Amino acid sequence: MEKKYRQEPSDIVKVVLFGPESTGKTTLSEQLARHYHTVWVPEYAREYLQDKWNNERKTCEPHDLLPIAAGQMLLENKLTKKATDVLICDTDLLETKVYSEAYYVGHCDPVLEKFALENRYDLYILTYIDVPWEGDDLRDKPNQRQEMFAYFKNTLEKYHRNYILVKGGKKKRLETAVEHIDKLLKK
Repeated sequence: MEKKYRQEPSDIVKVVLFGPESTGKTTLSEQLARHYHTVWVPEYAREYLQDKWNNERKTCEPHDLLPIAAGQMLLENKLTKKATDVLICDTDLLETKVYSEAYYVGHCDPVLEKFALENRYDLYILTYIDVPWEGDDLRDKPNQRQEMFAYFKNTLEKYHRNYILVKGGKKKRLETAVEHIDKLLKK
């Protein structure tokens, strides 16, 4: 049962884009995948929750989080096998844990929490809130960007994750990320 939340072993460098909604994670994921001629793992929750919204006109509920986590890890484990030297992940279970706690009064399912903390990545790229907000059916915290950013940053520090902060336009963010990923690839 719990196996579906676990990362499969791999020798490639794994990088996670991490941060509040509408901060350029997907854009940077796509750019990095192109730069490194590799694949990127999309955010499974986007598809899952958009389908839920389209079919039921409902947003995320606590019982959705484990299926989202399982779907995310299925995608990641599948695409790890197709990656070159680096895998770019648009999100991870630690991000799902942050959203769970932020939306459900500090609650996180123990299974989700266990694997959010056990699964390992070589680098987190924390995306800053200096890009314009883009609303859609799922995004709902345009006035809480600073608080959400602080929550994400504090989570990385609390769990001692290796991370960098990216700010600025698309080109600057890409340059900063590439500089740090290249260092990891040289190790």
